[in-house]
Amino acid sequence: MKKLLILTVLIFLFSGQVYAAVDINTATQTELETLQGIGPAKAKAIIEYREKNGSFTSIEGLTSVDGIGPGTMKQLGNSITVSNPQTAETTAAVTNPQE
Repeated sequence: MKKLLILTVLIFLFSGQVYAAVDINTATQTELETLQGIGPAKAKAIIEYREKNGSFTSIEGLTSVDGIGPGTMKQLGNSITVSNPQTAETTAAVTNPQE
Protein backbone atom coordinates (compact mmCIF):
# COMPACT_ATOMS: atom_id res chain seq x y z
CA MET A 1 0.00 0.00 0.00
CA LYS A 2 2.86 2.35 0.85
CA LYS A 3 4.46 1.76 -2.58
CA LEU A 4 1.17 2.60 -4.28
CA LEU A 5 0.92 5.87 -2.37
CA ILE A 6 4.50 6.82 -3.25
CA LEU A 7 3.90 5.97 -6.91
CA THR A 8 0.73 8.06 -6.96
CA VAL A 9 2.52 11.05 -5.44
CA LEU A 10 5.39 10.78 -7.93
CA ILE A 11 3.03 10.59 -10.88
CA PHE A 12 1.19 13.65 -9.61
CA LEU A 13 4.42 15.62 -9.17
CA PHE A 14 5.79 14.82 -12.61
CA SER A 15 2.50 15.25 -14.47
CA GLY A 16 2.66 19.02 -13.96
CA GLN A 17 5.30 19.25 -16.65
CA VAL A 18 3.09 17.40 -19.11
CA TYR A 19 0.18 19.77 -18.61
CA ALA A 20 2.09 23.07 -18.70
CA ALA A 21 0.31 25.71 -20.77
CA VAL A 22 1.80 26.58 -24.16
CA ASP A 23 2.29 30.27 -24.88
CA ILE A 24 0.84 30.85 -28.35
CA ASN A 25 2.95 34.01 -28.78
CA THR A 26 6.29 32.26 -28.36
CA ALA A 27 5.68 28.57 -29.11
CA THR A 28 7.50 26.80 -31.90
CA GLN A 29 5.68 24.64 -34.41
CA THR A 30 6.72 21.53 -32.49
CA GLU A 31 5.40 22.96 -29.22
CA LEU A 32 2.10 23.92 -30.84
CA GLU A 33 1.73 20.43 -32.28
CA THR A 34 1.73 19.00 -28.73
CA LEU A 35 -1.66 20.63 -28.18
CA GLN A 36 -4.82 18.58 -28.62
CA GLY A 37 -6.48 19.47 -31.92
CA ILE A 38 -3.39 21.18 -33.37
CA GLY A 39 -1.55 19.32 -36.09
CA PRO A 40 1.25 20.47 -38.40
CA ALA A 41 -1.05 22.52 -40.68
CA LYS A 42 -2.75 24.41 -37.85
CA ALA A 43 0.55 24.96 -36.03
CA LYS A 44 2.05 26.44 -39.20
CA ALA A 45 -1.05 28.62 -39.70
CA ILE A 46 -0.73 29.96 -36.13
CA ILE A 47 2.91 30.90 -36.66
CA GLU A 48 2.21 32.49 -40.06
CA TYR A 49 -0.69 34.48 -38.57
CA ARG A 50 1.52 35.61 -35.68
CA GLU A 51 4.32 36.69 -38.04
CA LYS A 52 1.93 38.61 -40.29
CA ASN A 53 -0.31 40.21 -37.63
CA GLY A 54 1.87 40.37 -34.54
CA SER A 55 1.41 38.80 -31.14
CA PHE A 56 -1.95 37.60 -29.91
CA THR A 57 -3.46 39.87 -27.26
CA SER A 58 -5.77 37.18 -25.89
CA ILE A 59 -6.42 33.46 -26.15
CA GLU A 60 -9.61 34.20 -28.08
CA GLY A 61 -7.50 35.85 -30.79
CA LEU A 62 -6.53 32.37 -31.88
CA THR A 63 -9.95 32.04 -33.54
CA SER A 64 -8.74 34.56 -36.15
CA VAL A 65 -6.45 31.86 -37.54
CA ASP A 66 -7.92 29.89 -40.46
CA GLY A 67 -9.04 26.45 -39.33
CA ILE A 68 -9.39 27.29 -35.64
CA GLY A 69 -12.92 27.66 -34.41
CA PRO A 70 -14.98 26.98 -31.30
CA GLY A 71 -14.42 23.22 -31.52
CA THR A 72 -10.64 23.55 -31.50
CA MET A 73 -10.80 26.16 -28.74
CA LYS A 74 -12.86 23.75 -26.64
CA GLN A 75 -10.26 21.02 -27.17
CA LEU A 76 -7.46 23.36 -26.14
CA GLY A 77 -9.15 24.21 -22.86
CA ASN A 78 -6.61 25.55 -20.36
CA SER A 79 -3.59 24.23 -22.26
CA ILE A 80 -2.72 27.58 -23.86
CA THR A 81 -1.69 30.95 -22.55
CA VAL A 82 -0.73 34.33 -24.03
CA SER A 83 2.31 36.29 -22.91
CA ASN A 84 2.12 40.04 -22.71
CA PRO A 85 2.77 41.10 -26.31
CA GLN A 86 4.59 44.27 -25.24
CA THR A 87 6.97 42.29 -23.05
CA ALA A 88 7.77 39.95 -25.93
CA GLU A 89 8.43 42.90 -28.26
CA THR A 90 10.62 44.65 -25.69
CA THR A 91 12.64 41.49 -25.14
CA ALA A 92 13.12 41.06 -28.89
CA ALA A 93 14.28 44.66 -29.25
CA VAL A 94 16.84 44.28 -26.46
CA THR A 95 18.26 40.98 -27.72
CA ASN A 96 18.26 42.02 -31.39
CA PRO A 97 19.06 45.74 -31.55
CA GLN A 98 18.60 47.04 -35.07
CA GLU A 99 20.51 50.31 -34.64
